[in-house]
Amino acid sequence: MLTRKQQELLLFIHERLKESGVPPSFDEMKEALDLASKSGIHRLIIALEERGFIRRLPNRARALEVIKLPESYAASSPRKGFSPSVIEGSLGKEQKPARSLPQPAPSQDNASVSVPVMGRIAAGVPISAIQNNTHSITVPPDMLGAGEHYALEVKGDSMIEAGIFDGDTVIIRNAVTATPGEIVVALVDDEEATLKRYRRKGASVALEAANPAYETRIFGPDRVKIQGKLVGLIRRYH
Repeated sequence: MLTRKQQELLLFIHERLKESGVPPSFDEMKEALDLASKSGIHRLIIALEERGFIRRLPNRARALEVIKLPESYAASSPRKGFSPSVIEGSLGKEQKPARSLPQPAPSQDNASVSVPVMGRIAAGVPISAIQNNTHSITVPPDMLGAGEHYALEVKGDSMIEAGIFDGDTVIIRNAVTATPGEIVVALVDDEEATLKRYRRKGASVALEAANPAYETRIFGPDRVKIQGKLVGLIRRYH
């Protein structure tokens, strides 16, 4: 018999593995379960492992495998953490929320929607913002919600613990505000764009990587503009 928190964590790990193939970080698990510290997550993981629901894989950092799910899984679906589906947004030298992106268009078979690829985004050290519509990709229509969407090609490895790898294509929803904890396209000093987790540090803005090799960067609020929020990703296997 699992406690409510144990079941929530198990299902959160399961959903993340199903969506991205990468288990969530301790920080993401802590946020998803609204816990105050990582030590509480550590205790829950040990309890799940002792009960035979998960297994920690040797010689791999933070690698988890779900072995079984509770019988009540069909009636439970905690989804408060990162949930990739497709990314949407607007990127450029200036924040222009009224600028219209190319509108998603149904393909001829009505089974997919065309989303413009607006260039490359850095998941690492920021690179110059690219705002040209280079080409389009098609995605299932149920990956897109309301609003304007665009895609960006990911360059770098700073978000690997959020399941976002170099070479992935992210889908962004156009937005100029974000809630702390969301992964956003941030425009720094009106010229450099980066994909990071958005945080607030007092009056300042923190752009947090999901890779311990990268430091969290903190800026004054007037130096960072939100250009969109991550809603999903596409990965090609070669």
